[in-house]
Amino acid sequence: MSKKDKAEEVAQDEMINKAAEEVQNETETGAEDTPEVSVEEQLQEDLSKEKDKFLRLFAEFENYKKRTSKERMDLFKTAGQEIIISMLPVMDDFDRAMKEISKSDDKELVTGVELIQNKFKETLKNKGLQEIAVAQGDVFNADVHEAITQIPAPDESLKGKIVDVIEKGFTLGDKIIRHPKVVVGN
Repeated sequence: MSKKDKAEEVAQDEMINKAAEEVQNETETGAEDTPEVSVEEQLQEDLSKEKDKFLRLFAEFENYKKRTSKERMDLFKTAGQEIIISMLPVMDDFDRAMKEISKSDDKELVTGVELIQNKFKETLKNKGLQEIAVAQGDVFNADVHEAITQIPAPDESLKGKIVDVIEKGFTLGDKIIRHPKVVVGN
């Protein structure tokens, strides 16, 4: 072999060695990059899991706050429900007393009792008590009315309808606290 051929062979060997070193450096660098990227990806994945967990926990807490707030409002609306229910017989007695007192000739007595009755009704109304409007001829609704008895309808138009109201019904807020007691025609 000539010197020139030997020099070319040495140059080729050096190029091959340089190329091999570059490939090896790239492989090592790539090997170093791969764990960094996977660690970074792992951290991103962990971060997204924690964000999701936080958002779910936050949403659950918000729902809890709304639910307890609603329960508290319902409690305030019906806080005096037991007291108001216990006052309903007194209101019934006032109505019966007014029927009898109105027959009296003493107009001042009638006026005085009417004033007391109106004040009592207004006080209960201000606390959220509402009378359920029921009249003769209304359609009977088992969700709202309580049928005490059924009687033969006085005429055909009252079949399946309310013939008489025995006791008034009341709501407190949106809740029925006493169903109106009615007689239904059949």
